[in-house]
Amino acid sequence: PTHVRPYPVSALTKILKRTGWEVEASGEHTDRKPALGRAIIYVLRNALLPLISLLGPASAALVTGAVFPDFSEQDTTGRPLSLAALRGKVVFIDFWATWCGPCVAEIPHVKEAYGKFHDKGFEIVGISLDSDKTKLTAFTKQNGMTWPQYFDGKGWGNLISSDYGINGIPTMWLVDKKGMVVSTNVRGRLEAE
Repeated sequence: PTHVRPYPVSALTKILKRTGWEVEASGEHTDRKPALGRAIIYVLRNALLPLISLLGPASAALVTGAVFPDFSEQDTTGRPLSLAALRGKVVFIDFWATWCGPCVAEIPHVKEAYGKFHDKGFEIVGISLDSDKTKLTAFTKQNGMTWPQYFDGKGWGNLISSDYGINGIPTMWLVDKKGMVVSTNVRGRLEAE
């Protein structure tokens, strides 16, 4: 009632009305049913769940404190690449591309962190959204990026980035030694994390 009186046409008022919360001109409700519970269910069913489903199966679980869903693929050299194999290490997962200006701008910071913490159990896994493997391998070699890179040549249709709901790069996640997500937004503050 305190929300309805000052905001008779707000989105929350409309949701409350739609879920059975009748509002009189005075702003008082006339229905004694647990309308807030119905409002919450309505919002979840009609707004949040459809949005989450658009993100992809794994991305819905990617919140701080959740176990990072594993993947098992091959890197650009043909070696197996999976997060399960890196359990016991802190892993930085970098979704990027050579053609992405902000991604390239992050490389010096990523290299600095790798140099500083690699001997202490810090690993990086690059997930490249490039479509030219020759260009990617030349770029990583030229820039001293010695960590494994996943590449499938599909650009935005990249298998791993699609599974994790990536819709913008750079996207950088940090996973702790137990495989738990520490941060889903490491860009610009990798060393601080």
